[in-house]
Amino acid sequence: MHRRTALALTLATSVLTGCASAGGGGAGGTTYLEGARLILGDGRVIENGALLIEGERIRQVGPASAVRAPADAVVVDLTGMTVIPALIDAHAHLGYEGYTGWGADYYSRDNLIEHLERYAYYGFGAVFSAGTDPDDLALGLQRDQELRRIGGARLLFAAGMAPPGQGPNNQFLGHALAVASRADMTVLWGVSSPDEARRAVRQIAAEGIEFVKIWVDDRGGTQSKMHPLVYQAAADEARGRGVQVVVHQQRADDMPGLLEAGVSGFLHGRIGPELDETLARSIRRANAFVVPNLGLGELRWEPVSEDPFLQEAVSDSVVERLRSAYRERLSSGPPPSDPQRERELSEGFMRLVDAGVDVILGTDAGAVPDHFFGYTGHRELEIFVRLGMTPMQAIMAATSRPADLLGLGDMGTLSSGKSADFVILRDNPLDDIRNTRSIEDVYLRGVEQPRALLRRSWPAGS
Repeated sequence: MHRRTALALTLATSVLTGCASAGGGGAGGTTYLEGARLILGDGRVIENGALLIEGERIRQVGPASAVRAPADAVVVDLTGMTVIPALIDAHAHLGYEGYTGWGADYYSRDNLIEHLERYAYYGFGAVFSAGTDPDDLALGLQRDQELRRIGGARLLFAAGMAPPGQGPNNQFLGHALAVASRADMTVLWGVSSPDEARRAVRQIAAEGIEFVKIWVDDRGGTQSKMHPLVYQAAADEARGRGVQVVVHQQRADDMPGLLEAGVSGFLHGRIGPELDETLARSIRRANAFVVPNLGLGELRWEPVSEDPFLQEAVSDSVVERLRSAYRERLSSGPPPSDPQRERELSEGFMRLVDAGVDVILGTDAGAVPDHFFGYTGHRELEIFVRLGMTPMQAIMAATSRPADLLGLGDMGTLSSGKSADFVILRDNPLDDIRNTRSIEDVYLRGVEQPRALLRRSWPAGS
């Protein structure tokens, strides 16, 4: 039986009746996917492979000759296509992007759900929102996802911690504080002493929050930088309570002290001449990860408004606004070009990769206007390959590695027992990393995502 006659009608019915939001209603039955190239997410490839999906889980994976379809399975012929694990964005800020505008006025539960759906549309199975969400609201969304009341990409989030009234960039900070005031919930935990840091971590852990994101940045002298004694106390308390600490740090020379304190990863890895081989080896010894967020600075100088991959998920009015903003930037001069900086960036990036550091995908999407969810993740992978990663390394940086590092043990690879979260591509990304864009279908928790219906459902969608 072909999937277009068996699955699409079922999905359309379930979404339109409210039983599932982007696949949130759960999966049922057995599906047998055969004939595709399987990129497993751990560095291995199976040509002419098969996936047997039972409910929400992968029951079996292997060569098509070794995996048999049960008599009651829906059989899906994927000959000529490629399957990869669903992608993971390890650094974003959900809720503030409205597509027609940006800021605290757009922050709502419904907008958060739309953002999770937009990630699913672009092939992402999980996203880590880093420190700017009301704790209670984010916990509630996580519970609703666990109960399959809502779908989309799986939400991870961190409680934010900084000196009182500080942390995010100065544009973002006011909006985050406004959300906290309006919702009467904690968004940023302000701490100014080791004792305050320990008390905050104890309360965060008691609420069941698994991550703390700290800011160690004076924002060019406009904010106070968290003192080492404070972040050391926070990291020590977190370690004893099973909470991971991730950090936005200002400079590469902040990294040794943060590594000694025991942070798990850096959400703005400073990559360049200042990140030498000694520091790269120290990061590797500490088993810390680095999220470079390279596209955040690059994409504003590219005509992303003309990219069909973005245009398909936003309205014509958004495209025209992006086009006008790009033309305005160009009116002040051509896009910056610095071949020496590009070489230094590539050398620093590959020092990390060659040292065995986990460089993983993260975009900082949502932290500034028009840095859109899902789309920017594919662009970030293109930058990874441009700077020296192989396509296979880039795929692992977006799948198995962030899954392992963020505690998503049932995601990240195409393996028996894992959640059935994967993307079907028309073209092979090992030939060209841009082929991650050639999305035919997305499955999350064993359910095909209704991408066309999602596009029509978004207020700012095409």
